Parts: sequence; C-alpha cells; structure tokens
Amino acid sequence: MTQMLTIARMGHQGDGIAETSNGLVFVPGALPGERVSAEVKDGRAERFDLIEASPDRRPIHSETYAECGVAPLQHWADAPYLAWKREVVIQTLAREGLETEVEATVAVPPASRRRLALHARSGPNGRVLLGFKARRSWRLVELTDCPVSDPRLTAALPALARVAAPFLGHPKSAPTLHVTLTDTGLDVDVTGVEKKSGGLTADMTARAIAAAAEADLARLSLDGDVLMMARQPRVTFGGVSTPLPPGGFLQAAPAAEAAMVERAVEAARGAKKVADLFCGAGTFTFPLAEIAAVTAADSAAASIAALKTGVGTVKGLKPIEAQARDLFRRPMSPYDLKGCEAIVLDPPRAGALEQTQQLPGTKAGVIVGVSCNPQTFARDAHVLVDAGFRLEKVTPIDQFLWSTHVELVGIFRR
Repeated sequence: MTQMLTIARMGHQGDGIAETSNGLVFVPGALPGERVSAEVKDGRAERFDLIEASPDRRPIHSETYAECGVAPLQHWADAPYLAWKREVVIQTLAREGLETEVEATVAVPPASRRRLALHARSGPNGRVLLGFKARRSWRLVELTDCPVSDPRLTAALPALARVAAPFLGHPKSAPTLHVTLTDTGLDVDVTGVEKKSGGLTADMTARAIAAAAEADLARLSLDGDVLMMARQPRVTFGGVSTPLPPGGFLQAAPAAEAAMVERAVEAARGAKKVADLFCGAGTFTFPLAEIAAVTAADSAAASIAALKTGVGTVKGLKPIEAQARDLFRRPMSPYDLKGCEAIVLDPPRAGALEQTQQLPGTKAGVIVGVSCNPQTFARDAHVLVDAGFRLEKVTPIDQFLWSTHVELVGIFRR
C-alpha cells in the first residue's frame, strides 16, 4: 500500500521512522524531516520516492555502499550523523537507568580504514568478484570503490581477486578474505573454504601461494594456518613494533584506536600498576606501560605470544606480565588483580559480564571500559555502578564510518 510519510526521527538501526495512525513505519534511506511516498508492507518500506528532501541530505560517496548497506548513512551530513550516534549511546544507557556526561562523537576520516572482510565469488566468464553482500540478501555486490578504506587496500583489489581464485575451486567454498594493512604490507587470512571433502588441493595451494607472491602480500594464511609469508606482518602500539598473528584482532581505523588509547592512558595516569584485560597483541598494553606496570591477559594464545615478542624488542617501558587466559570461563579474580590501581578492559561484542563481576572486589580506583556494543556495555556498567563506582563520562567513537555501528570508551571511578 502506498503511503505519504513524514520521517520523524532516525532509529537505532539507521532507518528513518514515520509515526502513523497504524503504528511506526521504518523507511531505510530516509532522513529525519523528509516527506516520502512509500510502498509499505508490515510496517516497513524498502523503496520510496522522495517528495521533500532534508537539507542534511548529501550526495552519496559510493554506489557500491549504497547497494550493499555497509555504509547506509553515507548520504547524511556529518553534524547530524555524529549527533545521532551520540544520541544512540545516551538512549542505550538511559534504558539501563544510567546517566552520565556523553561527549561529542569522535569522527574518523574517510580513506583510513585498514581492515576489510571481502567475500569472493565466481562471476561471469570465470572472473572473480570481491565485495560485500547486498542489504538483506545473499547477493554479492562487487567492490569497485571504497571511500572509507586506505587507498592501498582499494588499489590491491585486482591482485586480491587473483589470490582468491584458487580458493573457489570447490563448489561448496564461500571464501572470505580478511585483509589487513600492516606496517610491512598486506596480511590476508582466508576463511570459508570447504574442508570436509578434502579442502584445497596441492595445485590450488600452489596457485594461491604464487598469486600471493605476485601480489607482494606480506602473508597469506588459511583459517590461521600460514601458507606463505614473505615478511612478518607487524603493527605499532605505543611506538613498539609487534608481530600480528594470522587473523589477529586489530582496531579497524588508526584514528579510532588513537582516540581509545588516549582516553585509557589519561584515565589510568597516576596508577602504579594497571591491568589490561582482553589485551590482544598489546593495543593498550604498550601505551599503558609507558606510565605503569601492566598485567595483561587475553584468551588468544597467539596474541599473547605476539605481545611477549614485542616486549622483548623494546627498552624503557614499565614491566609487562602477560598471560593467555579465558576471561569468560576463568576471569581474573581480585587476588589475580592484586595491586592493580586501574583496569582497562576491551571485550568482544558479547561484553565481559563474568569478568566485570570480579572488579568491585579489587582495589582499583578507576576502570576503563572500551566497547564495540553499547548494549552490553550498559549491562556490564550496572555491575560497577551498583557496587559504588560512578560512570564519570562516555565518549562515542565512529570507527565504522557511515554505518550504524558505534563504539565507546567509558570511565568509571569509585
């Protein structure tokens, strides 16, 4: 049914929301204040004609992103877009009864993302397509331009398609290339390759290695197993050059990482000993070690090994003790965290409820929560607030440009 709609506000999933006598209607791609004519079914309009545009509407940056939904808000002006992300954080906290200062959203510049997950599929005439899945579909949208990514990633797309070709040899394979731009070149870890019926043949493996060498990749791996390494992929944390394990976690945008690290270090300043939980290969560990001794822990043994390698190459930092430990099944107890006056934790999207529940029993006066999921952050924050901590402030960070995703750093003090 065709309806004339006025968009009242933006929903948390990036859809324009119109209020009607029959309830809310969600209109993807519409902006607050716009009037549209839309075909509505079950409270949703997938297509609409724009009758009156918002003054905040801007030309899109990428046709590919418009189709695939990776950056569904690229047509929104910067100021209202960033203000909306801040409001999402405020509302998410409010639903959990949490009130605090929420700073302006930290913006990340275009052409700066250093990680991409590219789906590979066979196209017409044997051509390999690399790209993202279309919005609400399994169809692949070929990536030809990428305004959010470092230009060196975009320039490598043709070579990466040649690397992907051998992994498409099995009809059940649906490979994804996890591409990371490191200090020493491109690191590619491939997942989604059929293994139950034999996996890659020796010929396919040889072809993949040859294509990787021709593309001058630093490393090529399959589900974390190294197939070829011309140079050790390395990243720099706090001035320390650290090896990156295959498939290892790395913040997607250097500017976002810098904003997170700056706030964590400033909050921990004055502590003699700091804990860095869910530490990865040392994103926060090394900068924190410039001001205090650090106890670091993460479940990924390869990341801890990389961190220890980095420790062995640098002088002048405070002592770093690192251990591989499942912080969900075996969270660090107050005894394990004895002497830690500040704690930094950067868990995955599921949050860190089990670990957070241990923190009130420590002597830490400040806790820094870094999160890629405001919902689980708010849930875990309740544990600390109920135990007498004050959520001093929260900073939203727009790591994934023009997406609905928002990250944050929260500072708690006793």
